[in-house]
Amino acid sequence: MELLLYGHDLLTLEDLKCLPTIRYPKFDPHRLRLRLMRPRPRAGASSSSYSSTVVALELHGGGKMVVELVGAFNQLTERMNVLSTSSSRLLFESLKLSIPILQSLPLAADARSPLSKALSVALLLADLQMDAEVISAGILRHVLEAGEISLQEVRNRIGTGTAHLLHESLRVKNIASKVEVLDDDSAAALRKFCLTYYDIRAVILDLALKLDMMRHLDYLPRYQQQMRALEVMKIHAPLAHAIGTDYLSLELEDLSFRYLFPYSYLYVETWLRSHMTGGMPLIDIYKEQLLQSLKSDSVLADMVDDISVKGRYKSRYSTMKKLLKDGRKPEEVNDVLGFRVILKPKSGMDMPEIGEKACYRTREIIQSLWREMPNRTKDYIARPKANGYRSLHMAVDATDHGRTRPLMEIQIRTTEMDLLAAAGTASHSLYKGGLTDPEEAKRLKAIMLAAAKLAALRLKDLPSTNYKSVEIDQRDRAFRLLDKNGDGRISIEELTEVMEELGAPGEDAREMMQLLDSNSDGSLSSDEFDLFQKQVEFMRNLEDKDDNYKSMLNEKLQMADSSGLIQVYSKELGNRLAN
Repeated sequence: MELLLYGHDLLTLEDLKCLPTIRYPKFDPHRLRLRLMRPRPRAGASSSSYSSTVVALELHGGGKMVVELVGAFNQLTERMNVLSTSSSRLLFESLKLSIPILQSLPLAADARSPLSKALSVALLLADLQMDAEVISAGILRHVLEAGEISLQEVRNRIGTGTAHLLHESLRVKNIASKVEVLDDDSAAALRKFCLTYYDIRAVILDLALKLDMMRHLDYLPRYQQQMRALEVMKIHAPLAHAIGTDYLSLELEDLSFRYLFPYSYLYVETWLRSHMTGGMPLIDIYKEQLLQSLKSDSVLADMVDDISVKGRYKSRYSTMKKLLKDGRKPEEVNDVLGFRVILKPKSGMDMPEIGEKACYRTREIIQSLWREMPNRTKDYIARPKANGYRSLHMAVDATDHGRTRPLMEIQIRTTEMDLLAAAGTASHSLYKGGLTDPEEAKRLKAIMLAAAKLAALRLKDLPSTNYKSVEIDQRDRAFRLLDKNGDGRISIEELTEVMEELGAPGEDAREMMQLLDSNSDGSLSSDEFDLFQKQVEFMRNLEDKDDNYKSMLNEKLQMADSSGLIQVYSKELGNRLAN
Protein backbone atom coordinates (compact mmCIF):
# COMPACT_ATOMS: atom_id res chain seq x y z
CA MET A 1 0.00 0.00 0.00
CA GLU A 2 1.25 3.46 -0.92
CA LEU A 3 0.06 6.53 0.95
CA LEU A 4 1.29 9.80 -0.41
CA LEU A 5 0.44 13.46 0.04
CA TYR A 6 1.96 15.39 -2.87
CA GLY A 7 4.36 18.07 -1.70
CA HIS A 8 4.69 16.60 1.79
CA ASP A 9 6.23 13.64 3.56
CA LEU A 10 4.88 10.13 3.14
CA LEU A 11 1.88 9.50 5.38
CA THR A 12 1.43 6.37 7.43
CA LEU A 13 -1.79 4.45 7.97
CA GLU A 14 -2.02 5.89 11.49
CA ASP A 15 -1.77 9.40 10.04
CA LEU A 16 -4.55 8.58 7.64
CA LYS A 17 -6.84 7.35 10.42
CA CYS A 18 -6.52 10.74 12.10
CA LEU A 19 -8.09 12.53 9.13
CA PRO A 20 -11.73 12.94 10.21
CA THR A 21 -13.23 13.53 6.75
CA ILE A 22 -11.96 10.31 5.18
CA ARG A 23 -13.77 6.98 5.35
CA TYR A 24 -11.35 4.11 4.72
CA PRO A 25 -12.14 0.48 3.95
CA LYS A 26 -10.41 -2.63 5.18
CA PHE A 27 -7.06 -2.24 3.51
CA ASP A 28 -5.46 -5.05 1.53
CA PRO A 29 -1.94 -3.86 0.67
CA HIS A 30 -1.94 -6.06 -2.45
CA ARG A 31 -5.22 -4.72 -3.86
CA LEU A 32 -5.35 -1.03 -3.05
CA ARG A 33 -3.22 2.06 -3.37
CA LEU A 34 -4.38 5.33 -1.87
CA ARG A 35 -3.04 8.64 -3.11
CA LEU A 36 -3.83 11.89 -1.34
CA MET A 37 -3.52 14.74 -3.81
CA ARG A 38 -3.86 18.44 -3.40
CA PRO A 39 -5.93 19.77 -6.35
CA ARG A 40 -4.53 22.48 -8.58
CA PRO A 41 -5.80 25.99 -7.74
CA ARG A 42 -8.33 27.52 -10.14
CA ALA A 43 -7.10 30.16 -12.52
CA GLY A 44 -6.59 33.37 -10.61
CA ALA A 45 -6.71 31.73 -7.18
CA SER A 46 -3.69 31.49 -4.91
CA SER A 47 -2.49 28.07 -3.89
CA SER A 48 -3.07 28.92 -0.22
CA SER A 49 -6.77 29.60 -0.86
CA TYR A 50 -7.33 26.15 -2.34
CA SER A 51 -6.06 23.66 0.18
CA SER A 52 -8.64 20.87 0.40
CA THR A 53 -7.29 17.34 0.02
CA VAL A 54 -8.69 14.72 -2.38
CA VAL A 55 -8.42 10.97 -1.98
CA ALA A 56 -8.04 8.91 -5.16
CA LEU A 57 -8.41 5.14 -5.08
CA GLU A 58 -6.25 3.19 -7.50
CA LEU A 59 -8.01 -0.15 -7.56
CA HIS A 60 -6.85 -3.26 -9.35
CA GLY A 61 -8.54 -6.44 -10.54
CA GLY A 62 -12.18 -6.77 -9.53
CA GLY A 63 -12.22 -3.38 -7.81
CA LYS A 64 -11.17 -1.63 -11.01
CA MET A 65 -13.90 -3.44 -12.94
CA VAL A 66 -16.53 -2.27 -10.43
CA VAL A 67 -15.29 1.31 -10.88
CA GLU A 68 -15.56 0.94 -14.67
CA LEU A 69 -19.00 -0.65 -14.39
CA VAL A 70 -20.49 2.03 -12.15
CA GLY A 71 -18.81 4.89 -14.00
CA ALA A 72 -19.91 3.69 -17.45
CA PHE A 73 -23.47 2.98 -16.28
CA ASN A 74 -23.84 6.42 -14.70
CA GLN A 75 -22.36 8.19 -17.71
CA LEU A 76 -24.71 6.42 -20.13
CA THR A 77 -27.90 6.79 -18.10
CA GLU A 78 -27.28 10.49 -17.47
CA ARG A 79 -27.47 11.08 -21.22
CA MET A 80 -30.63 9.05 -21.81
CA ASN A 81 -33.95 10.86 -21.77
CA VAL A 82 -36.18 7.85 -21.03
CA LEU A 83 -34.94 5.07 -18.75
CA SER A 84 -37.20 2.42 -17.23
CA THR A 85 -36.23 -0.15 -14.61
CA SER A 86 -36.01 -2.86 -17.26
CA SER A 87 -33.80 -0.62 -19.44
CA SER A 88 -31.47 0.06 -16.51
CA ARG A 89 -31.17 -3.64 -15.79
CA LEU A 90 -30.47 -4.41 -19.47
CA LEU A 91 -27.68 -1.83 -19.68
CA PHE A 92 -26.17 -2.95 -16.39
CA GLU A 93 -26.14 -6.62 -17.42
CA SER A 94 -24.58 -5.77 -20.79
CA LEU A 95 -21.82 -3.78 -19.11
CA LYS A 96 -21.22 -6.57 -16.55
CA LEU A 97 -20.87 -9.09 -19.36
CA SER A 98 -18.69 -6.89 -21.57
CA ILE A 99 -16.25 -5.10 -19.27
CA PRO A 100 -14.17 -8.14 -18.13
CA ILE A 101 -13.86 -9.34 -21.73
CA LEU A 102 -13.07 -5.91 -23.18
CA GLN A 103 -10.39 -5.28 -20.53
CA SER A 104 -8.70 -8.58 -21.43
CA LEU A 105 -8.52 -7.87 -25.18
CA PRO A 106 -5.46 -6.30 -26.85
CA LEU A 107 -5.49 -2.69 -28.02
CA ALA A 108 -7.51 -1.95 -31.13
CA ALA A 109 -5.77 -1.12 -34.41
CA ASP A 110 -6.19 2.61 -33.68
CA ALA A 111 -4.34 2.14 -30.35
CA ARG A 112 -7.46 2.65 -28.20
CA SER A 113 -8.47 0.16 -25.55
CA PRO A 114 -11.45 -2.01 -26.61
CA LEU A 115 -13.39 -0.78 -23.57
CA SER A 116 -12.82 2.86 -24.49
CA LYS A 117 -13.88 2.13 -28.06
CA ALA A 118 -17.08 0.33 -27.01
CA LEU A 119 -18.06 3.09 -24.58
CA SER A 120 -17.45 5.79 -27.21
CA VAL A 121 -19.98 4.11 -29.50
CA ALA A 122 -22.42 3.59 -26.61
CA LEU A 123 -22.24 7.27 -25.63
CA LEU A 124 -22.89 8.30 -29.23
CA LEU A 125 -26.01 6.13 -29.23
CA ALA A 126 -27.11 7.54 -25.86
CA ASP A 127 -26.74 11.09 -27.22
CA LEU A 128 -28.94 10.03 -30.14
CA GLN A 129 -31.54 8.93 -27.55
CA MET A 130 -31.48 5.33 -28.68
CA ASP A 131 -33.10 2.76 -26.40
CA ALA A 132 -31.27 0.41 -24.06
CA GLU A 133 -31.28 -2.47 -26.56
CA VAL A 134 -29.44 -0.43 -29.19
CA ILE A 135 -26.90 0.89 -26.66
CA SER A 136 -26.36 -2.64 -25.31
CA ALA A 137 -25.75 -3.89 -28.86
CA GLY A 138 -23.22 -1.08 -29.31
CA ILE A 139 -21.37 -2.18 -26.16
CA LEU A 140 -21.41 -5.87 -27.12
CA ARG A 141 -20.52 -5.47 -30.79
CA HIS A 142 -16.75 -5.49 -30.26
CA VAL A 143 -17.00 -8.47 -27.89
CA LEU A 144 -18.98 -10.39 -30.51
CA GLU A 145 -16.59 -9.55 -33.35
CA ALA A 146 -13.63 -10.60 -31.21
CA GLY A 147 -15.21 -14.08 -31.00
CA GLU A 148 -15.43 -13.91 -27.20
CA ILE A 149 -19.18 -14.45 -27.09
CA SER A 150 -21.84 -15.88 -29.41
CA LEU A 151 -25.24 -14.52 -30.42
CA GLN A 152 -26.81 -17.45 -28.56
CA GLU A 153 -25.04 -16.39 -25.34
CA VAL A 154 -26.21 -12.79 -25.84
CA ARG A 155 -29.77 -14.06 -26.34
CA ASN A 156 -29.60 -16.15 -23.18
CA ARG A 157 -27.90 -13.63 -20.91
CA ILE A 158 -29.08 -10.24 -22.23
CA GLY A 159 -32.19 -10.82 -24.32
CA THR A 160 -33.59 -11.65 -27.73
CA GLY A 161 -33.92 -7.99 -28.78
CA THR A 162 -30.23 -7.21 -28.29
CA ALA A 163 -29.19 -10.44 -30.02
CA HIS A 164 -31.42 -9.59 -32.99
CA LEU A 165 -29.92 -6.10 -33.28
CA LEU A 166 -26.39 -7.50 -33.20
CA HIS A 167 -27.26 -9.94 -35.94
CA GLU A 168 -28.83 -7.16 -38.04
CA SER A 169 -25.88 -4.81 -37.46
CA LEU A 170 -23.44 -7.43 -38.73
CA ARG A 171 -25.54 -7.76 -41.88
CA VAL A 172 -25.55 -3.97 -42.35
CA LYS A 173 -21.78 -3.87 -41.82
CA ASN A 174 -21.22 -6.04 -44.89
CA ILE A 175 -23.60 -4.10 -47.13
CA ALA A 176 -20.81 -2.33 -49.08
CA SER A 177 -19.24 -5.66 -50.02
CA LYS A 178 -22.34 -6.47 -52.10
CA VAL A 179 -21.05 -4.33 -55.00
CA GLU A 180 -17.70 -4.35 -56.78
CA VAL A 181 -17.87 -0.74 -57.96
CA LEU A 182 -19.02 2.03 -55.63
CA ASP A 183 -20.53 4.45 -58.15
CA ASP A 184 -23.60 6.66 -57.72
CA ASP A 185 -26.08 4.03 -58.94
CA SER A 186 -24.79 1.20 -56.74
CA ALA A 187 -24.56 3.52 -53.71
CA ALA A 188 -28.19 4.57 -54.24
CA ALA A 189 -29.24 0.92 -54.50
CA LEU A 190 -27.42 0.08 -51.26
CA ARG A 191 -29.03 2.96 -49.38
CA LYS A 192 -32.48 1.92 -50.57
CA PHE A 193 -31.75 -1.69 -49.62
CA CYS A 194 -30.72 -0.62 -46.09
CA LEU A 195 -33.79 1.52 -45.50
CA THR A 196 -36.17 -1.07 -46.91
CA TYR A 197 -34.94 -4.38 -45.53
CA TYR A 198 -32.99 -3.69 -42.32
CA ASP A 199 -34.07 -2.75 -38.81
CA ILE A 200 -33.63 1.05 -38.65
CA ARG A 201 -32.02 0.71 -35.22
CA ALA A 202 -29.33 -1.54 -36.71
CA VAL A 203 -28.69 1.10 -39.39
CA ILE A 204 -28.30 3.78 -36.68
CA LEU A 205 -25.91 1.51 -34.75
CA ASP A 206 -23.83 1.05 -37.90
CA LEU A 207 -23.77 4.82 -38.46
CA ALA A 208 -22.50 5.37 -34.90
CA LEU A 209 -19.78 2.78 -35.51
CA LYS A 210 -18.85 4.52 -38.77
CA LEU A 211 -18.61 7.91 -37.08
CA ASP A 212 -16.43 6.47 -34.32
CA MET A 213 -14.21 4.91 -36.99
CA MET A 214 -13.92 8.17 -38.96
CA ARG A 215 -12.93 10.06 -35.81
CA HIS A 216 -9.94 7.72 -35.37
CA LEU A 217 -8.79 7.02 -38.92
CA ASP A 218 -5.30 8.50 -38.83
CA TYR A 219 -3.57 5.18 -38.09
CA LEU A 220 -4.42 3.79 -41.54
CA PRO A 221 -2.35 4.29 -44.72
CA ARG A 222 -3.50 7.19 -46.87
CA TYR A 223 -5.20 5.16 -49.58
CA GLN A 224 -7.20 3.14 -47.04
CA GLN A 225 -8.34 6.35 -45.36
CA GLN A 226 -9.63 7.55 -48.72
CA MET A 227 -11.37 4.30 -49.61
CA ARG A 228 -13.23 4.25 -46.30
CA ALA A 229 -14.03 7.96 -46.53
CA LEU A 230 -15.54 7.52 -50.00
CA GLU A 231 -17.77 4.67 -48.79
CA VAL A 232 -18.96 6.79 -45.86
CA MET A 233 -19.58 9.81 -48.08
CA LYS A 234 -21.59 7.92 -50.68
CA ILE A 235 -23.55 5.53 -48.47
CA HIS A 236 -23.55 6.41 -44.79
CA ALA A 237 -23.70 10.23 -44.74
CA PRO A 238 -26.86 10.27 -46.94
CA LEU A 239 -28.31 7.44 -44.82
CA ALA A 240 -27.77 9.50 -41.66
CA HIS A 241 -29.47 12.45 -43.33
CA ALA A 242 -32.37 10.23 -44.40
CA ILE A 243 -33.18 9.02 -40.91
CA GLY A 244 -33.00 12.54 -39.52
CA THR A 245 -29.74 12.39 -37.55
CA ASP A 246 -28.37 15.66 -38.92
CA TYR A 247 -25.40 16.02 -36.62
CA LEU A 248 -24.29 12.51 -37.58
CA SER A 249 -24.62 13.20 -41.29
CA LEU A 250 -22.80 16.55 -41.11
CA GLU A 251 -19.87 15.16 -39.17
CA LEU A 252 -19.63 12.12 -41.44
CA GLU A 253 -19.56 14.43 -44.46
CA ASP A 254 -16.94 16.74 -42.98
CA LEU A 255 -14.64 13.94 -41.84
CA SER A 256 -14.93 12.23 -45.23
CA PHE A 257 -14.20 15.56 -46.93
CA ARG A 258 -11.09 16.00 -44.79
CA TYR A 259 -9.64 12.64 -45.85
CA LEU A 260 -10.74 12.78 -49.49
CA PHE A 261 -9.70 16.36 -50.26
CA PRO A 262 -7.30 17.56 -47.53
CA TYR A 263 -6.08 20.71 -49.32
CA SER A 264 -9.62 21.86 -50.09
CA TYR A 265 -10.69 21.11 -46.53
CA LEU A 266 -7.80 23.19 -45.20
CA TYR A 267 -8.75 26.21 -47.32
CA VAL A 268 -12.43 26.08 -46.35
CA GLU A 269 -11.55 25.50 -42.68
CA THR A 270 -9.19 28.48 -42.72
CA TRP A 271 -11.74 30.74 -44.38
CA LEU A 272 -14.51 29.77 -41.98
CA ARG A 273 -12.30 30.38 -38.97
CA SER A 274 -10.74 33.61 -40.27
CA HIS A 275 -13.59 35.82 -39.06
CA MET A 276 -12.00 37.31 -35.95
CA THR A 277 -12.52 40.44 -33.86
CA GLY A 278 -9.71 41.56 -31.62
CA GLY A 279 -8.21 38.10 -31.73
CA MET A 280 -11.47 36.49 -30.55
CA PRO A 281 -13.54 34.33 -32.94
CA LEU A 282 -16.86 35.87 -33.93
CA ILE A 283 -18.63 32.67 -33.00
CA ASP A 284 -17.60 33.12 -29.35
CA ILE A 285 -18.48 36.83 -29.32
CA TYR A 286 -21.98 36.31 -30.71
CA LYS A 287 -22.64 33.25 -28.58
CA GLU A 288 -21.94 35.20 -25.39
CA GLN A 289 -23.92 38.22 -26.61
CA LEU A 290 -26.93 36.07 -27.47
CA LEU A 291 -26.86 34.11 -24.22
CA GLN A 292 -26.65 37.24 -22.05
CA SER A 293 -29.54 38.90 -23.91
CA LEU A 294 -31.76 35.86 -23.43
CA LYS A 295 -30.91 35.39 -19.76
CA SER A 296 -31.54 39.04 -18.95
CA ASP A 297 -35.10 38.97 -20.36
CA SER A 298 -37.59 38.79 -17.47
CA VAL A 299 -40.47 37.48 -19.63
CA LEU A 300 -38.41 34.56 -20.87
CA ALA A 301 -37.08 33.91 -17.36
CA ASP A 302 -40.65 33.27 -16.17
CA MET A 303 -41.10 30.57 -18.83
CA VAL A 304 -37.87 28.55 -18.67
CA ASP A 305 -35.60 26.94 -16.10
CA ASP A 306 -32.53 26.86 -18.33
CA ILE A 307 -31.17 28.32 -21.58
CA SER A 308 -28.22 26.97 -23.55
CA VAL A 309 -26.66 28.29 -26.77
CA LYS A 310 -24.54 26.06 -28.99
CA GLY A 311 -22.45 27.55 -31.79
CA ARG A 312 -20.86 25.93 -34.82
CA TYR A 313 -19.17 26.82 -38.06
CA LYS A 314 -20.96 25.86 -41.24
CA SER A 315 -20.35 22.36 -42.59
CA ARG A 316 -17.03 22.47 -44.42
CA TYR A 317 -18.28 20.18 -47.14
CA SER A 318 -21.51 22.12 -47.65
CA THR A 319 -19.52 25.37 -47.85
CA MET A 320 -17.17 23.98 -50.52
CA LYS A 321 -20.14 22.77 -52.59
CA LYS A 322 -21.75 26.22 -52.41
CA LEU A 323 -18.52 27.98 -53.38
CA LEU A 324 -17.61 25.65 -56.24
CA LYS A 325 -20.67 23.77 -57.45
CA ASP A 326 -23.20 26.60 -57.06
CA GLY A 327 -20.72 29.28 -58.13
CA ARG A 328 -21.49 31.64 -55.25
CA LYS A 329 -19.21 34.43 -54.13
CA PRO A 330 -17.85 34.11 -50.57
CA GLU A 331 -20.07 36.96 -49.35
CA GLU A 332 -23.10 35.14 -50.79
CA VAL A 333 -22.56 32.02 -48.67
CA ASN A 334 -25.21 32.29 -45.98
CA ASP A 335 -25.13 30.94 -42.43
CA VAL A 336 -21.34 30.65 -42.14
CA LEU A 337 -22.04 30.73 -38.43
CA GLY A 338 -24.82 28.70 -36.87
CA PHE A 339 -26.35 28.84 -33.39
CA ARG A 340 -28.88 26.65 -31.65
CA VAL A 341 -30.86 27.98 -28.69
CA ILE A 342 -32.24 25.19 -26.49
CA LEU A 343 -34.85 26.10 -23.89
CA LYS A 344 -35.89 24.01 -20.91
CA PRO A 345 -39.49 25.05 -20.07
CA LYS A 346 -40.65 25.21 -16.49
CA SER A 347 -42.23 21.93 -15.44
CA GLY A 348 -46.00 21.67 -15.24
CA MET A 349 -49.09 20.35 -16.96
CA ASP A 350 -48.83 22.89 -19.80
CA MET A 351 -45.09 22.38 -20.36
CA PRO A 352 -45.33 21.91 -24.18
CA GLU A 353 -47.38 25.10 -24.56
CA ILE A 354 -45.00 27.09 -22.35
CA GLY A 355 -42.08 25.73 -24.40
CA GLU A 356 -43.62 26.92 -27.66
CA LYS A 357 -44.29 30.41 -26.21
CA ALA A 358 -40.67 30.55 -24.97
CA CYS A 359 -39.43 29.77 -28.50
CA TYR A 360 -41.43 32.65 -30.00
CA ARG A 361 -40.31 35.01 -27.21
CA THR A 362 -36.70 34.06 -27.96
CA ARG A 363 -37.23 34.96 -31.62
CA GLU A 364 -38.53 38.41 -30.58
CA ILE A 365 -35.43 39.02 -28.44
CA ILE A 366 -33.15 38.06 -31.33
CA GLN A 367 -35.09 40.37 -33.68
CA SER A 368 -34.37 43.25 -31.29
CA LEU A 369 -30.68 42.30 -31.19
CA TRP A 370 -29.88 41.83 -34.90
CA ARG A 371 -31.54 42.47 -38.27
CA GLU A 372 -33.59 39.47 -39.38
CA MET A 373 -33.21 38.51 -43.04
CA PRO A 374 -36.54 38.60 -44.88
CA ASN A 375 -37.88 35.37 -46.38
CA ARG A 376 -35.42 33.26 -44.38
CA THR A 377 -37.61 32.49 -41.35
CA LYS A 378 -39.05 28.98 -41.16
CA ASP A 379 -41.59 28.05 -38.51
CA TYR A 380 -41.43 24.28 -38.08
CA ILE A 381 -43.25 24.57 -34.73
CA ALA A 382 -46.52 25.76 -36.22
CA ARG A 383 -45.93 23.61 -39.31
CA PRO A 384 -43.71 20.62 -38.43
CA LYS A 385 -41.85 18.76 -41.15
CA ALA A 386 -43.35 15.54 -42.51
CA ASN A 387 -41.06 13.47 -40.26
CA GLY A 388 -42.15 15.36 -37.12
CA TYR A 389 -39.20 17.78 -36.86
CA ARG A 390 -40.06 20.95 -34.90
CA SER A 391 -37.96 24.10 -34.52
CA LEU A 392 -37.84 27.82 -35.39
CA HIS A 393 -35.22 28.81 -37.97
CA MET A 394 -34.10 32.35 -38.75
CA ALA A 395 -31.16 34.11 -40.40
CA VAL A 396 -29.79 37.41 -39.09
CA ASP A 397 -27.33 40.05 -40.23
CA ALA A 398 -25.04 41.14 -37.40
CA THR A 399 -23.22 43.87 -39.36
CA ASP A 400 -21.84 46.33 -36.81
CA HIS A 401 -20.80 49.98 -37.43
CA GLY A 402 -20.48 49.36 -41.15
CA ARG A 403 -18.28 46.29 -40.71
CA THR A 404 -19.71 43.46 -42.80
CA ARG A 405 -20.21 40.21 -40.93
CA PRO A 406 -21.24 36.80 -42.24
CA LEU A 407 -24.91 35.95 -41.91
CA MET A 408 -25.85 33.74 -39.00
CA GLU A 409 -28.44 30.98 -38.93
CA ILE A 410 -30.20 30.53 -35.57
CA GLN A 411 -32.38 27.57 -34.58
CA ILE A 412 -34.69 27.83 -31.56
CA ARG A 413 -36.23 24.78 -29.89
CA THR A 414 -37.12 23.18 -26.56
CA THR A 415 -35.15 20.36 -25.00
CA GLU A 416 -37.82 17.87 -26.13
CA MET A 417 -37.70 19.15 -29.71
CA ASP A 418 -33.90 18.97 -29.65
CA LEU A 419 -33.86 15.36 -28.44
CA LEU A 420 -36.18 14.32 -31.25
CA ALA A 421 -34.19 16.30 -33.83
CA ALA A 422 -30.89 14.77 -32.72
CA ALA A 423 -32.15 11.21 -32.85
CA GLY A 424 -34.25 11.56 -35.99
CA THR A 425 -37.98 11.60 -35.51
CA ALA A 426 -38.69 9.42 -38.52
CA SER A 427 -36.46 6.66 -37.25
CA HIS A 428 -37.94 7.04 -33.77
CA SER A 429 -41.46 6.65 -35.08
CA LEU A 430 -40.45 3.44 -36.82
CA TYR A 431 -39.25 1.66 -33.73
CA LYS A 432 -40.52 3.29 -30.54
CA GLY A 433 -43.56 1.02 -30.48
CA GLY A 434 -46.20 3.68 -31.11
CA LEU A 435 -46.37 3.10 -34.87
CA THR A 436 -48.72 0.24 -35.71
CA ASP A 437 -50.27 1.46 -38.96
CA PRO A 438 -48.48 -0.23 -41.93
CA GLU A 439 -49.40 2.66 -44.25
CA GLU A 440 -47.83 5.18 -41.87
CA ALA A 441 -44.67 3.07 -41.70
CA LYS A 442 -44.59 2.94 -45.49
CA ARG A 443 -45.02 6.73 -45.68
CA LEU A 444 -42.14 7.36 -43.28
CA LYS A 445 -39.88 4.99 -45.18
CA ALA A 446 -40.74 6.84 -48.40
CA ILE A 447 -39.74 10.11 -46.69
CA MET A 448 -36.40 8.63 -45.67
CA LEU A 449 -35.70 7.22 -49.13
CA ALA A 450 -36.40 10.62 -50.68
CA ALA A 451 -34.16 12.33 -48.11
CA ALA A 452 -31.32 9.90 -48.85
CA LYS A 453 -31.65 10.54 -52.58
CA LEU A 454 -31.66 14.32 -52.05
CA ALA A 455 -28.57 14.19 -49.80
CA ALA A 456 -26.74 12.06 -52.37
CA LEU A 457 -27.31 14.60 -55.16
CA ARG A 458 -24.58 16.79 -53.66
CA LEU A 459 -22.04 14.01 -54.17
CA LYS A 460 -22.50 13.54 -57.91
CA ASP A 461 -19.07 14.88 -58.85
CA LEU A 462 -17.16 12.56 -56.52
CA PRO A 463 -15.20 9.83 -58.33
CA SER A 464 -16.26 6.21 -58.21
CA THR A 465 -13.98 3.23 -57.70
CA ASN A 466 -14.49 2.11 -61.31
CA TYR A 467 -11.33 2.88 -63.29
CA LYS A 468 -11.69 1.44 -66.75
CA SER A 469 -9.04 3.86 -67.99
CA VAL A 470 -6.37 1.58 -66.55
CA GLU A 471 -5.97 -1.12 -69.19
CA ILE A 472 -5.66 -4.75 -68.10
CA ASP A 473 -2.41 -5.28 -69.97
CA GLN A 474 -0.87 -2.21 -68.28
CA ARG A 475 -1.68 -3.58 -64.84
CA ASP A 476 -0.45 -7.02 -65.85
CA ARG A 477 2.82 -5.51 -67.11
CA ALA A 478 3.56 -3.90 -63.74
CA PHE A 479 2.79 -7.17 -61.96
CA ARG A 480 5.18 -9.14 -64.24
CA LEU A 481 7.98 -6.64 -63.61
CA LEU A 482 7.66 -7.11 -59.85
CA ASP A 483 7.29 -10.89 -60.15
CA LYS A 484 10.97 -11.38 -61.01
CA ASN A 485 11.04 -15.19 -60.87
CA GLY A 486 7.91 -15.49 -62.98
CA ASP A 487 6.03 -17.84 -60.64
CA GLY A 488 2.81 -15.80 -60.82
CA ARG A 489 3.11 -14.31 -57.33
CA ILE A 490 5.00 -11.42 -55.70
CA SER A 491 6.86 -12.78 -52.69
CA ILE A 492 7.96 -10.82 -49.64
CA GLU A 493 11.56 -11.15 -50.87
CA GLU A 494 10.69 -9.63 -54.25
CA LEU A 495 8.75 -6.81 -52.61
CA THR A 496 11.60 -6.17 -50.16
CA GLU A 497 14.07 -5.97 -53.03
CA VAL A 498 11.95 -3.30 -54.75
CA MET A 499 11.63 -1.37 -51.48
CA GLU A 500 15.41 -1.40 -50.96
CA GLU A 501 15.96 -0.22 -54.52
CA LEU A 502 13.66 2.70 -53.68
CA GLY A 503 15.70 3.38 -50.55
CA ALA A 504 12.97 2.23 -48.15
CA PRO A 505 13.52 -0.14 -45.18
CA GLY A 506 12.48 -3.79 -45.32
CA GLU A 507 9.84 -3.19 -42.64
CA ASP A 508 7.86 -1.21 -45.21
CA ALA A 509 7.67 -4.28 -47.44
CA ARG A 510 6.31 -6.40 -44.62
CA GLU A 511 3.76 -3.73 -43.72
CA MET A 512 2.63 -3.43 -47.34
CA MET A 513 2.38 -7.20 -47.73
CA GLN A 514 0.22 -7.41 -44.60
CA LEU A 515 -2.14 -4.76 -45.97
CA LEU A 516 -2.51 -6.19 -49.48
CA ASP A 517 -2.32 -9.93 -48.83
CA SER A 518 -6.07 -10.51 -48.39
CA ASN A 519 -5.82 -14.31 -48.10
CA SER A 520 -2.76 -14.17 -45.77
CA ASP A 521 -0.70 -16.66 -47.78
CA GLY A 522 2.48 -14.55 -47.58
CA SER A 523 2.49 -13.40 -51.22
CA LEU A 524 0.52 -11.25 -53.67
CA SER A 525 -1.49 -12.77 -56.50
CA SER A 526 -2.25 -10.88 -59.71
CA ASP A 527 -5.80 -10.23 -58.44
CA GLU A 528 -4.55 -8.80 -55.13
CA PHE A 529 -2.05 -6.59 -56.95
CA ASP A 530 -4.73 -5.55 -59.45
CA LEU A 531 -6.95 -4.31 -56.61
CA PHE A 532 -3.99 -2.36 -55.22
CA GLN A 533 -3.44 -0.67 -58.60
CA LYS A 534 -7.10 0.32 -58.82
CA GLN A 535 -6.76 1.94 -55.41
CA VAL A 536 -3.62 3.76 -56.56
CA GLU A 537 -5.52 5.18 -59.53
CA PHE A 538 -8.36 6.15 -57.24
CA MET A 539 -5.95 8.09 -55.02
CA ARG A 540 -4.44 9.88 -58.00
CA ASN A 541 -7.90 10.85 -59.19
CA LEU A 542 -8.73 12.30 -55.77
CA GLU A 543 -5.44 14.22 -55.65
CA ASP A 544 -6.14 15.75 -59.07
CA LYS A 545 -9.59 16.85 -57.91
CA ASP A 546 -8.15 18.21 -54.66
CA ASP A 547 -5.56 20.30 -56.55
CA ASN A 548 -8.29 21.59 -58.84
CA TYR A 549 -10.59 22.47 -55.94
CA LYS A 550 -7.71 24.11 -54.09
CA SER A 551 -6.93 26.39 -57.05
CA MET A 552 -10.57 27.40 -57.40
CA LEU A 553 -10.93 28.06 -53.67
CA ASN A 554 -7.68 30.04 -53.62
CA GLU A 555 -9.02 32.26 -56.42
CA LYS A 556 -12.38 32.76 -54.70
CA LEU A 557 -11.21 33.18 -51.12
CA GLN A 558 -8.02 35.11 -51.90
CA MET A 559 -5.82 32.96 -49.66
CA ALA A 560 -2.32 32.10 -50.84
CA ASP A 561 -0.23 29.20 -49.52
CA SER A 562 1.96 31.68 -47.69
CA SER A 563 -1.00 32.96 -45.67
CA GLY A 564 -0.29 32.92 -41.97
CA LEU A 565 -3.66 31.38 -41.19
CA ILE A 566 -3.10 28.61 -43.73
CA GLN A 567 0.18 27.76 -42.02
CA VAL A 568 -1.38 27.87 -38.55
CA TYR A 569 -4.35 25.66 -39.39
CA SER A 570 -2.24 23.32 -41.48
CA LYS A 571 -0.13 22.62 -38.40
CA GLU A 572 -3.19 22.43 -36.15
CA LEU A 573 -5.03 19.98 -38.39
CA GLY A 574 -1.96 17.79 -38.74
CA ASN A 575 0.74 17.28 -41.32
CA ARG A 576 -1.53 14.82 -43.14
CA LEU A 577 -3.38 17.80 -44.64
CA ALA A 578 -0.26 19.23 -46.21
CA ASN A 579 1.40 16.08 -47.54
